[in-house]
Amino acid sequence: MISLRIKEVGQKKKGTIMSVLEIKDLHVEIEGKEILKGVNLTLKTGEIAAIMGPNGTGKSTLSAAIMGNPNYEVTKGEVLFDGVNILELEVDERARMGLFLAMQYPSEIPGITNAEFLRAAMNAGKEDDEKISVREFITKLDEKMELLNMKEEMAERYLNEGFSGGEKKRNEILQLLMLEPTFALLDEIDSGLDIDALKVVSKGVNAMRGEGFGAMIITHYQRLLNYITPDVVHVMMEGRVVLSGGPELAARLEREGYAKLAEELGYDYKEEL
Repeated sequence: MISLRIKEVGQKKKGTIMSVLEIKDLHVEIEGKEILKGVNLTLKTGEIAAIMGPNGTGKSTLSAAIMGNPNYEVTKGEVLFDGVNILELEVDERARMGLFLAMQYPSEIPGITNAEFLRAAMNAGKEDDEKISVREFITKLDEKMELLNMKEEMAERYLNEGFSGGEKKRNEILQLLMLEPTFALLDEIDSGLDIDALKVVSKGVNAMRGEGFGAMIITHYQRLLNYITPDVVHVMMEGRVVLSGGPELAARLEREGYAKLAEELGYDYKEEL
């Protein structure tokens, strides 16, 4: 029954019906230490949500737990994708439903080219008559690489092997554009980027905006949000979402920092470096 629901939910992303990702009272620990202490959050297609907060407050843990990283143990709570509790699913099943994680530190995979990886990912779990043809794949790949100012040779290089930090980030966004997920979890895609690379990465994310796509963008700084305007901003402290607002909340954090907000809300400000 769950496998049928996975297929039904995955098919929705091609339509115009709104999808919802609900995080309910999520508690997560790693090596016995509790990191998330009751996160409640709702993401919708058609919206981009920014998750901000100091280091060590659980932002990256949240994205990893949603995607199913086995190093993180969910001890309580639910994550519902259109009513399906995805915590019961394997990582590949979550991906087939329409979840995508752009990692802060993507892994290098020698022996598999970018093009091979992307085509395999796009065809995973599909019937033969649903798989993308070589011609369609090449046309789409060329289009998306041009959008991201990526050289043609990048398609034939081994996945992330020897890539610079900026190249890895562009490659993550290339995967996003090729796979067209329903929800993207973008974990600090701005870290280590110069202004030109930041603009290109932002252009890629903005190209995905629309009724059938939603994103959770994890970032420390306003800088990224100057190029990707969020619909809502959530602030995390001590493993919880403590405040939500519009883009003006991110601007306030840029001006005043986290310490003042933490004091107002009664939280200890102890940023872990």
